Amino acid sequence: MKPCDNDVTLLLQQWSSGDRQALDRLYPLIYEQLHVLANRCTSYRRTHLTLQATALLNEAYLRLVDQKRVPAWQGRHHFYAVAARAMRHALVDYARKRQAEKRGGGFVHIPLDTAGEIAANGSEEGLMALENDEELLALHAALQRLTALDEQLGRIVELRYFGGFTIEMVAQELGISVATVKRRWMLAKAWLARELQG
Repeated sequence: MKPCDNDVTLLLQQWSSGDRQALDRLYPLIYEQLHVLANRCTSYRRTHLTLQATALLNEAYLRLVDQKRVPAWQGRHHFYAVAARAMRHALVDYARKRQAEKRGGGFVHIPLDTAGEIAANGSEEGLMALENDEELLALHAALQRLTALDEQLGRIVELRYFGGFTIEMVAQELGISVATVKRRWMLAKAWLARELQG
């Protein structure tokens, strides 16, 4: 049975107010959607995957619940946006660790045709076409640079690629119009394509 959005929002608000028991009641209601996000984030390297979706979900969830200060959740979209960011960072940390193990402590930053093509073509699958850790790390670094230039553009990309948000969901989460999201999404894809193709 799909959880009621109002139940999720109410439990998020109770958790923000310091009710740790609300978190216990919340987890079963959000688990399925969190697993969808984790599957999305791990499926880009399905052919040689060593980090399973459930492990990523658990790592991201621990990051969410171990925050020193629980955010004032503004609803379920806000929660899933923060969860997508937590998964992105967990996945990047995992890729960095693998690179350090492979290369004795460092990783090489390379231009990416594949990720550039994703950005240029506007693939809704986002990460799924990335083939390896280097490409994920390069996309992450490019997204950090984009966010430094324009935080809203960075958030749009993060929500679309890592969160699987629709244009309408992004508009709602960021409090802007659908038309603005569409226009800025195109701008972000063009910027990423140029950046990743070198």
